[in-house]
Amino acid sequence: MTDSAPVHGTWEPHPAARWEDGFLSGNGHHGALVFGEPDDERVVVTHHTLVRPNGRDPRPPQLAADLPALQDRLLAGDTTAAESFTDGRPHQWVQPFHPAFQVRLRRPPGDCPGYRRDVDFTTGVVRATCTGWTSRVFVSRADDVIVQQVTGPGLTLDVDLDHRLPGAPAGLGVGHGAVLTPGGALLSLRARYPDSDLACTGVTLLAVTGGTTTLTPPGVHVEGARSVLLLTRVHRHTGELDVVREGRALRDLLTEYDELLDRHAVLHRTAYERVTLDLAADAAERALSGSELLKRPRSAALPERLFAAGRYHLLSASGLFPPRLTGLWTGDWNTAWSGAFTNDANLNLQTASAAAAALPEVTEAHANLIHRQLPDWRDNARAIFGTRGAVAPAHTDGESGHSYHFNREYPLHLWTAGADWLLKPLVDHDETHGTRDPRTAAALAEVALFYEDFLTRTDEDGRLVVVPSYSPENRPAGASWGTLNAAMDLSAARHALRTAAAYHPGPDADRWQALADRLPPHRINDDGALAEWAWPGLTDSYDHRHLSHLYGVWPLEEITPYDTPELAAAAHRALELRGAENDSAHGHLHHALIAARLRDGDRVAHALGQVLDGDFFHASLMSAHYPNRNVYNADAAHTLPAVLIEMLVQSTPHRLVLLPALPTAYPSGALRGVRTRFGAEIDLTWSPDGAAAVIRPGRTHRVELRTSSGTESLHLVAGEDHVLTLRAR
Repeated sequence: MTDSAPVHGTWEPHPAARWEDGFLSGNGHHGALVFGEPDDERVVVTHHTLVRPNGRDPRPPQLAADLPALQDRLLAGDTTAAESFTDGRPHQWVQPFHPAFQVRLRRPPGDCPGYRRDVDFTTGVVRATCTGWTSRVFVSRADDVIVQQVTGPGLTLDVDLDHRLPGAPAGLGVGHGAVLTPGGALLSLRARYPDSDLACTGVTLLAVTGGTTTLTPPGVHVEGARSVLLLTRVHRHTGELDVVREGRALRDLLTEYDELLDRHAVLHRTAYERVTLDLAADAAERALSGSELLKRPRSAALPERLFAAGRYHLLSASGLFPPRLTGLWTGDWNTAWSGAFTNDANLNLQTASAAAAALPEVTEAHANLIHRQLPDWRDNARAIFGTRGAVAPAHTDGESGHSYHFNREYPLHLWTAGADWLLKPLVDHDETHGTRDPRTAAALAEVALFYEDFLTRTDEDGRLVVVPSYSPENRPAGASWGTLNAAMDLSAARHALRTAAAYHPGPDADRWQALADRLPPHRINDDGALAEWAWPGLTDSYDHRHLSHLYGVWPLEEITPYDTPELAAAAHRALELRGAENDSAHGHLHHALIAARLRDGDRVAHALGQVLDGDFFHASLMSAHYPNRNVYNADAAHTLPAVLIEMLVQSTPHRLVLLPALPTAYPSGALRGVRTRFGAEIDLTWSPDGAAAVIRPGRTHRVELRTSSGTESLHLVAGEDHVLTLRAR
């Protein structure tokens, strides 16, 4: 191990000319993206509620009456039957996420010696310094406000709110306000969406110390000040927002910068510091700027910093909702894939570390999204399938949970596994904390009711058939997308029914368990691989970014090397045969998560290498969807911490696996504070000489320990540390 500690922040010696390189702060509601030149600093303001009306029809398709005929055709071998199972609507995207505006601080042009910008992950403070001034920005978890302060002798600033960001619609109705107030000014910007009664309004309160403040509509000019403090909020609304009232609310918060920061930092720091990763990186490499470190993908300092940045960004993006495809940030109105919550892979991958990495704030945000949309999930079940219960959509903008984003090539309305997939992180949270959230229990019961009504067809052996069935976002070779018995659907139905039974003991549990037992087993194809579709005659298409068929391996434990070795071998073969298709970051890291569960450290290392070598990360350490920093996207940034944890520690309510898939590139290190699903906290250290773990159980329990040395039983007693020493591998 090195003497120096991992870096909990990142820095750059140059300004961010591109918004994609801007440093980020957020509280799960508001976001701040900080970039720009020293003489034109910009803070792009975002909020999870900011989605642009696009005229979409959010009703789920009314298809239930036609479902029996579709099932008959699919069971009879018509592989294209589902292509006409729509209501004729054209493909429509969910409402796109967009930025509100940018707070612009213009300084007189000139040299800026000693420029440096950085972000402190422990506080969420983004800072830029130059000889003569310092600028700081953070988003308060305590007060839900963007806090910005500029200090220095004799400050000269022009401040305004500017809606002119890339992709802003031409028909945006924009109005500005600027008034002087005692000790400063109040700025506002209202932007009404084209052809809509909806608008978003931002309000910024300035408190100026020293100097003079004069109106220069639409902004203000500050001359000779020692400090300028800005508090900013944005609201999406109908009608008019009372700007004066909002200004009074901001004035009620007004106090010293340090006091505002202290109130926020106690909440943010507590969450961020719960878990740390040390990969024994070289001290000199730890000291590098982020952009320089990204040029050294083989340095252990890079995954260390990306682990820290990933937890920081994930925490900062989670609050009102979990992270979108872009987290909580964008500098462009034209967000790829609408900046949606993409439920069929991306959302769960981004939040995969929440339970183990001790971020219940992320799980609560995930739960917020689910529970507010559950009524819409019920509508999906009734409209499309004619059942009770709930069916989740594959995409949502945060407002509607209806399934209305589908077309021939992406019949996403046929995806029935979504509710179980989305509820699995909530079940993991309950197991980790030794509780059973009644909201999760109720949602699981609704999913079980759906399967009771939906699973009515059988095969010639009397096994239930999932029909129609869909494996996101793939199709069998030579067949269409809507098919039968997708592996993910089988795993999800079994898991949902059995988990609902565990949450609801009694007659319902017996009925749901019996239904789960009637589902068919997974199929192993002629290549020895776990088939993506268990229905005979459907041939696998291997070159695809999604790995939906291996849901039973990760995040479920339906298939493990310990309990189902033959299926695990078939799953491993399926992983070997899987292509990378278009090199999406989420595909590589999903591959790594599954490889870790299958104890394949070399494959984990290869998948990680595809991302670390592929130029996926901006200088901000936020990521891109494709190599060469193509398409701003949070999948890699937020998922990478989960991969690093899974290769070191895995747990179920009854099992602990230590160092299951450690790549040889990281021979020494320490993971501290990680949580397990049997209610313990673990500090793990390892080196070429061996490993040690300190287990701090929160409840008395007996678990199976799996290591490279073998298997043993551990009796853990609540409140008593259990120390393990492991021999060298």
